[in-house]
Amino acid sequence: MSDSFSSPDNQPDHDATAARRLPVDGNVAGRLSMVAALAPGAIAIAEPDGPPKPDGLRSYSLTTFGSLDQRSDEIARGLIAWGVQPGMRMAMLVPFGAGFIELVFALMKAGVVTVLVDPGMGRKHLIRCLSAAEPDGFIGIPKAQAIRSVLRRRFPKAKWNVTVGRRLFWGGKTLRQVADMGKTQQDSIQFPRVDRVDDAAVIFTTGSTGPPKGVLYTHGVFHAQIDRIRERYDIHRGSRDLACFPLFGLFDAVMGVTTIIPDMDPTQPAAVNPERLIEAAAQWEIDQAFGSPALWNTVVRWAEANNAVLPFPTLKRILSAGAPVPAETLEKLRTLVDPEANIMTPYGSTEALPLASIESREVIAETGPASLKGKGTCVGTRFDGVTWRVIEIQDGPVTDIRETKEVQRGKIGELMVTGPMVTQTYVVRADQNSLHKVSDGKRLWHRMGDVGYLDTRDRFWFCGRKAHRVTSGKRTLFTVPCEAIFNGHPAIYRSALVPRGERPNQQPVMIVEPYPDQIPPDSETRDKLRDELLELASRNPLTRRITEVIIWEKPLPVDIRHNSKIFREKLAKQINRNGEA
Repeated sequence: MSDSFSSPDNQPDHDATAARRLPVDGNVAGRLSMVAALAPGAIAIAEPDGPPKPDGLRSYSLTTFGSLDQRSDEIARGLIAWGVQPGMRMAMLVPFGAGFIELVFALMKAGVVTVLVDPGMGRKHLIRCLSAAEPDGFIGIPKAQAIRSVLRRRFPKAKWNVTVGRRLFWGGKTLRQVADMGKTQQDSIQFPRVDRVDDAAVIFTTGSTGPPKGVLYTHGVFHAQIDRIRERYDIHRGSRDLACFPLFGLFDAVMGVTTIIPDMDPTQPAAVNPERLIEAAAQWEIDQAFGSPALWNTVVRWAEANNAVLPFPTLKRILSAGAPVPAETLEKLRTLVDPEANIMTPYGSTEALPLASIESREVIAETGPASLKGKGTCVGTRFDGVTWRVIEIQDGPVTDIRETKEVQRGKIGELMVTGPMVTQTYVVRADQNSLHKVSDGKRLWHRMGDVGYLDTRDRFWFCGRKAHRVTSGKRTLFTVPCEAIFNGHPAIYRSALVPRGERPNQQPVMIVEPYPDQIPPDSETRDKLRDELLELASRNPLTRRITEVIIWEKPLPVDIRHNSKIFREKLAKQINRNGEA
């Protein structure tokens, strides 16, 4: 397939003159305008349009960078003409796709703060988070606007409501009306100046550990993220990305990368049909893909079962984030791609991303075998601009850096970070700021809530979440090292260490999920597997105090965003309430 950036507009002299014409301010959406000026006819987004044809090919709806930039301009001008003011918050309730991407950039251009909430968190949490964000309006599909209208008392400030589709009884304007206003006033409406310190978005954590929190992103944080990702992973204009994690499409757009949206439910990456990914990869000759560990595990298991031979031959770069990726999965994944391909696992959180990264070859050859022995999961080396330190674990607030004590290398403590990609505050659940933000003169540190240690090469080894550690007297058990011992059994897919009782007198319980074809068919087989696991635990000093194992014969509960982080809190509540789960 030809390069998606091959167009008559993409000439070297055009690149230089287009770059000089563009205004310079801190708005991250200006990066999209830059890309569009350099190659307006190049494909920005391709999303499936109907089922596959008999030959396996599928038709796609295409959006160019020029039309994406123009369309977002029109919507932004329409919002301004309507009366929407810079700094207002507008909640987005639109499925991911080209329309979602253009709306986010339109809001940025208008100086509006976009509120993004994961719809998979469930209606109760979703409404609570949106209400706490106090949006000035909603941009949503008709169903979302209908619900918003019924619950309008929960959103007293929401006066600027835009319906993407047909508007009924709830007032406001349709997106078409807004865009039409922008078209008719394109010469008279000027975009507000936006500086890097200005607010850009409120993005909610999933709530996999603790309550969902609204993280405030500035334009500067987005700039820092884009620069680090592009430089570390050597991403260039003209790449084609299979965006199995929807929000990465926003990064693609400002890096000049074509986003190919696969035929999958983005809220259920573990349930992906690998054949759909392979079809898209072949049709578009993709060279990059971003997906969760759960997604790649599904792909690997499908490839093994179907004896698939090099299903992703053009893929040169895989990014997988959301949870640690086992060395075994990485090793199998490498057999599905070009031998020269890089498979990277970036590390970070909603509040601080990206922080570190490691490549699959290093995991397979060195850190993976150490992980199997209970050494934790190495997340790699720092991104440029990141400063980190490991301090003694504290559960309560820490307001000043002088209240912390750094531990020696090799000793487990809690991680804190600072840098230009680290957000500064929660604006929803602001009470959590004292538990996560630490003042250090003119800079602020973020306590990640992760525990682990730094090695002699300044690599961080992740040992789990601070909230998940099990404390029994003077002995503390950390989830990731202990679970690795149990995961070493050939029948076990994954496991979860949870506490029975309250600190400091908790009893460790290991809940294990067998591979689907290894689920014990009867009580005798179940008892045999349990005995084998207890024997395995007794031989390792990390796990010999674990004397209770529960075999979980269904998928463990996982986070809504990546389907990879285990909801240990749910499991702990269940076993403490019911005895054995």
